[in-house]
Amino acid sequence: MFYLLSFLDRTNLGNARVAGLQHDLHLTNHQYSIALTVTYVPYILAELPSNLLLKAVGPNLMLPAMLTLWGVVTTLQVTSYGGLLAARFFLGLLEGGVFPGLVLYLSLFYPRQRLQWRISIFFSAASISGAFSGLLAFGIINMDGLGNKPGWAWIFFLEGLFTFVFGLISFFLLPRSPSYARFLSQQEKDYIVERLRQDGATGNDDKVDAFSWKEVGMAFKLPQVWLLALVFFMDVGSHGLTFGRSTILRLLWDSFTPSIVQGLGYTASKAQLMSVPPFAAAFVVTMVGAFVSDRYCCRGFVSMFAFILCITGFAIFLASPNHTTQYCSLFFSIPGTYLSAPTLSTWSANNAAPHTRRATAIAMGFIMTNSGGILATWLLGSLSLGPRYTVATKVLLAFSVMMLVISAMNTLYLWDQNQKKRQIRSKIGKSQETLGLGDKSAWFEYAL
Repeated sequence: MFYLLSFLDRTNLGNARVAGLQHDLHLTNHQYSIALTVTYVPYILAELPSNLLLKAVGPNLMLPAMLTLWGVVTTLQVTSYGGLLAARFFLGLLEGGVFPGLVLYLSLFYPRQRLQWRISIFFSAASISGAFSGLLAFGIINMDGLGNKPGWAWIFFLEGLFTFVFGLISFFLLPRSPSYARFLSQQEKDYIVERLRQDGATGNDDKVDAFSWKEVGMAFKLPQVWLLALVFFMDVGSHGLTFGRSTILRLLWDSFTPSIVQGLGYTASKAQLMSVPPFAAAFVVTMVGAFVSDRYCCRGFVSMFAFILCITGFAIFLASPNHTTQYCSLFFSIPGTYLSAPTLSTWSANNAAPHTRRATAIAMGFIMTNSGGILATWLLGSLSLGPRYTVATKVLLAFSVMMLVISAMNTLYLWDQNQKKRQIRSKIGKSQETLGLGDKSAWFEYAL
């Protein structure tokens, strides 16, 4: 629900645009792109400090507080262009820590081999949101004129109000860690804590997992972090077209997809409904991909499959002038985009330890994702005109090919590192190794 509401509130601007927001506020395409860009800047600035503070403040307090406050902000996006910019800025500031924070939070509960299924469950909320927001907007648009407010204003108000109420409720539902989970017995708590320690997901003691600037710096020295950072940057761009992002592939797609569908020749109401099936397909692909990735521990191969879907979708969209064929291309690019996000997030979280190093690595990925989201915003805005979005599609197609190549490179690098670790393990015992090495330990196997 956290990520569904985050996604819904961040991307409802696309549905509001179709419902008449751009016309009523007299916005140019350039101004609309600025409104989207304004969201990304604070989003990027908030991600690393938010992730570093999460454990100290407590996710049971920090995550609900962010949810409640951005619900208030969402309801305020209803008066003028200046107010829209201010609301989008604070929305980005409050939501910036949500996705990396949720990934980090789940890594406190589940071993590495079982993480993607859980991340995909909450991230699939994005695809559900993409489908649900279209249906919801379709219904809310009919409230146009009620209370002297346009239909798009009601989209912001009602969705923001629900977010605010759920945020207050979540203060009483979210446990700080497995040790504080009231729905677990003491035996279950002890088992989870020990399982995470054996898996390398957490340190052997609180000192190892304590905050350290040294560990923050260590994250910046990991080759796999930088390889995935490049993929995260370009992944966000791909979501652009499917987004309509990305929060990288995600905010662009969701902010623009209704507009893209409308540009293919459908009315505003039908455009909202036509946005639903591709996102529903994305949910199925995301969950099947997560099962395969966890079952066979093959993050890299699932990522590459996702990018092949993106390549296929963007190539079809670019090559065909037929509207039906272009619409069908969304059934490749949107599922590919939504499958890649949880896979890359899990891959990043799996291969960095201890806690502070992992928190930094996860945040770095999303910083790059949303930096790419700025580019994606403009690609589907004033820099590439619909309905063909030729320039954007060419860039996203090239990005998808590059992501496929870099993912293969990262897989080969991690495989090589695992081979070297096996050689070290054959020569020394675990007791001879220095404590606190995290993912540098010879007994820490990188997830491929």
